[in-house]
Amino acid sequence: MKKIITLGEVMLRLSPPGHQRFCQAQNFEIEFGGSEANVGANLATWGVFVQHLTAFPAHSLGQAAIAKLRQWGIDPSFCYQNEGRLGTYFLEKGALDRGSKIIYDRENSSFSTLDPDSVDWAELFKDADWLHWSGISPAISQSSARLTLRAVSEAQKVGVKVSGDLNYRSNLWAYGKAAYQIMPELMEHTQVMIAGKRDFEQCLNEHFESFDQAAAYAFDRFDQLEWISQTLRVTHSASHNTISAELHSRTESFHSKSYDLTPIVDRVGTGDAFAAGLIYGLLHTNPSHCIELAMAAGALKHSVPGDQLYASLDEIKEVIAGNSGKIKR
Repeated sequence: MKKIITLGEVMLRLSPPGHQRFCQAQNFEIEFGGSEANVGANLATWGVFVQHLTAFPAHSLGQAAIAKLRQWGIDPSFCYQNEGRLGTYFLEKGALDRGSKIIYDRENSSFSTLDPDSVDWAELFKDADWLHWSGISPAISQSSARLTLRAVSEAQKVGVKVSGDLNYRSNLWAYGKAAYQIMPELMEHTQVMIAGKRDFEQCLNEHFESFDQAAAYAFDRFDQLEWISQTLRVTHSASHNTISAELHSRTESFHSKSYDLTPIVDRVGTGDAFAAGLIYGLLHTNPSHCIELAMAAGALKHSVPGDQLYASLDEIKEVIAGNSGKIKR
């Protein structure tokens, strides 16, 4: 069995029921989620052994989050207890011409102050095959940036493959550092990158005329880089998107089929489902099937409320085959 390590903050998600606006809400639906943990949860569903590196406060909400990780099938052995609070985000789900809205409340969270020296890195990477990080973690705090850099550096020492979803979010970089001051060093230790043209521009402080130019620049700059993948999304409305994906090596390119998605149930976590499918595909199949698996997982997540996909590999294969949407009797 493959062992995959994911690293990142797990937050409390609070959402008004249905598609209510914040100003209408009388109560909130509760979920737990976070980009990297979502990736881990999806992989665990497919039979992969996943350990998640994070930190929680030592109170009941922190324990509830750890219990949720266990429910997803993730080993919480490296979920540390740390001073601080549980990060929270509020989601207002959009519909039609009204886009979704997210408000973060994660300053001084337990994860944001986790000391890299407190982690037993040798034990964490024992028998590991893969490490996955995202650009969200180094954007949270200087400590989280140090933690992420230590993780990718330790992974390189023991030959563990590293994937990174660059996932640039401008409203998170608020502790005095710009993405281009932090991200290049992390990218140097990464073999698989999920990124679009804008991600590369913001993380490298460069301007590119196209995604192809950005990818060529990245392959030239980062010797360890093996694969770059991006998703392509056309937003017709908050309820109707068209998506596809690409996977590129230094010499080959692979393209998924396109999915027309309407009505969208929940867009949050769709990129994480894609990332999980990409990692699983690169570990278990050929690149052509890999990008189809990843995109089908991402497409299917649009039909599932919450942060996680909750779909089997057989269900994803049905989507790839075009046999989805039928009643199972």
